[in-house]
Amino acid sequence: MINYGRQSLNSRDINEVLKVLKSELITQGKKINEFEKDLNKKFGSKYCNVVASGTSALHLAGLSLGWNKNDIILTSPLSFIASANCILYSNARPDFADIDKETFTIDPNCVEDKIKFYKKKGKKIRSIVGIDYAGHPCDWLSLRYLANKHNISLINDNCHALGSAYNRNFKYAVKYADIVTQSYHPVKAITTGEGGSILTNDKNLYLKIKSYRSHGIEKNNSMMKKNGLWYYEMQRLGFNYRITDFQCALGISQLKQLDKFIRKRNKIANKYNQVFQFNSKLTIPGVKKDVVHSYHLYPLQINFHKIRLNKKDLFIKMKKKGINLMVHYIPIHLQPYYKKKFHYKFGDYPISENFYRKECSLPIFANLKDSHQNLVIKKLLEYIK
Repeated sequence: MINYGRQSLNSRDINEVLKVLKSELITQGKKINEFEKDLNKKFGSKYCNVVASGTSALHLAGLSLGWNKNDIILTSPLSFIASANCILYSNARPDFADIDKETFTIDPNCVEDKIKFYKKKGKKIRSIVGIDYAGHPCDWLSLRYLANKHNISLINDNCHALGSAYNRNFKYAVKYADIVTQSYHPVKAITTGEGGSILTNDKNLYLKIKSYRSHGIEKNNSMMKKNGLWYYEMQRLGFNYRITDFQCALGISQLKQLDKFIRKRNKIANKYNQVFQFNSKLTIPGVKKDVVHSYHLYPLQINFHKIRLNKKDLFIKMKKKGINLMVHYIPIHLQPYYKKKFHYKFGDYPISENFYRKECSLPIFANLKDSHQNLVIKKLLEYIK
């Protein structure tokens, strides 16, 4: 089966994991710090905490910023549910701003409209969570301007965009955002199996996140010198969001290959683009000037009103040929839980909803074979005639 995404592992990755599994410490050992240092170097951050998942990274980001029940957090409706769920974990109120038609990332104009909307009601947005959808960076310059103007903290949900560049800068994420979260799920650009990280240039946020990551516990040399080598203190209600050493060993090995993986993804995307760009029934992903797209996803829009098949039938036909398409995403505000809790409805975010109707994610990952991509192209063109 040709899936929309999957991990790309080699013998070196496997050997690095085996080394740790044969060592004394398979968790809370040296590989944690080593991976964090490598991530700081790669993405230009001063501080890093590696954690259990991209979801736990977002949760800890909100906790470190002190989100509470009185806060409104703005994000994109076009994301996986975790982006909004993590706001609820902090008892804050999620709300959405619609997306840009070309990049599918949160639209700064819609963000500004929401800021004004709440200001008229005597309320203030506490944070903005921008999602670098599919690997295309948000308009971070505009988002940073709005954040500074209205004293709003800014989070980059960077889970899709490892290896992307904004304004030709591959280390853009921590330049614009107060906190950057990443994911290393198997379908992402690099993987640790499950895993994630939080990058920041703010030492106070880093220390809070480090404590929250491990039960709210703090332990240092001065404490142990005064009270004993066993001594530790729980300073806040934290969680077990730790990651293992063997996962970090895999991450270290994978990170060395990130640039190669992104080149391969771009090669695959370029081939799709060349075939599909002049087909009136299809719309290829847009890419802004001075951006390097990392193509975590290849979100193709299909104008179903121009073909005989509907979306459901196309997926079935492609699966029968061994091809698993996917949709990214059902807009969060249309999920039953969010509709019931916050009274969202169809029509609230029309650009995201229209995109959802058309979007189909085609297979794209570093080890996708040419023959498999050719089959995807051949069958898709056959079915949309």
